[in-house]
Amino acid sequence: MLDTTQERLCSENTTDFSDLKAVTVNCTLKPSPQGSHTDKLLGIVAAIMVRNGVSLEQIRFVDHDVAPGVYPDMTEHGFETDEWPQLWPRIRDADILVIGTPIWLGEKSSVCQKFIEKLYAHSGETNDKGQYVFYGKVGGVIVTGNEDGIKHVAMGTLYSLQHVGYTIPPQADAGWIGEAGPGPSYGDPKEDGSGYVGDDNEFTRRNTTFATWNLLHLARMLKDAGGIPAHGNSKDLWNEGHRFDAPNPDYR
Repeated sequence: MLDTTQERLCSENTTDFSDLKAVTVNCTLKPSPQGSHTDKLLGIVAAIMVRNGVSLEQIRFVDHDVAPGVYPDMTEHGFETDEWPQLWPRIRDADILVIGTPIWLGEKSSVCQKFIEKLYAHSGETNDKGQYVFYGKVGGVIVTGNEDGIKHVAMGTLYSLQHVGYTIPPQADAGWIGEAGPGPSYGDPKEDGSGYVGDDNEFTRRNTTFATWNLLHLARMLKDAGGIPAHGNSKDLWNEGHRFDAPNPDYR
C-alpha cells in the first residue's frame, strides 16, 4: 500500500499521534461489498495514519440508511428511519475527518453532498467552550474519477467543512483522474499486468502523502493547544453578553 518514501517518512516520525482519532468517510455510490476506487486512494491515507498510531474508523456512507435533511434525527421530521444518530458520535469524536468522493458530472457525489448536509445539521451545536462543535477538528478531502474536476470538488467540499467549523490545513486535498472519458479508474489492474492504475502516479502519491501529514500535524497542534482559543468566537459568550443597541459613542 505504501511506497518506500511513504514508509520511510512513517519510520522516521518522532511525533506521538497515538491519542488522535480519525474517521474516513467514503462517499462512493457503490454499496458494500462492491469495490470502490475512492476507497483504494483513501487506503493510503488510512495506512499512514494507522502506521503512526492514530485510532481510525472507516465509514462507507451509502451503506447506512441515512435520511436526507438538515436535522440531527429526521425521524422527528417525517422519515420512518434515520441511521445518522448512530453514526454521529463517530464523526463528533474524531479529531480528523477525511472525506473521499468520486466525481460525477463534474461535481462531488450526491452521497458526499448528503453527508455534508448531515454535518450541517449540527452546525448550531457547541463544545464546552461555547464554540461551534467542529472547532478544534481538522478536515481534508480525497477525490477520484475519470473526468476533470478534482480542484473544483475539493474547493466546494473544503469550503463546507470550514464553514461548519473545521480547520483546514494547507494542501488538504489530493486526487486522481484518468483520461477524459471511459477508461480504467484508480486501482484497476493494468492491462499488461504490471500493477494498478494510478498507483505509480508520483503527483497523486505525493499530494496524498502531504495532505495526510498536514492533517496529522495540524490535529496534533490543535490538540496540544486545547483547541482554538475561544476569545471572540464563542456562541455562548456572544449570546450571554450581546445586546443589539447603538455603538458606544466614546469608542473611536
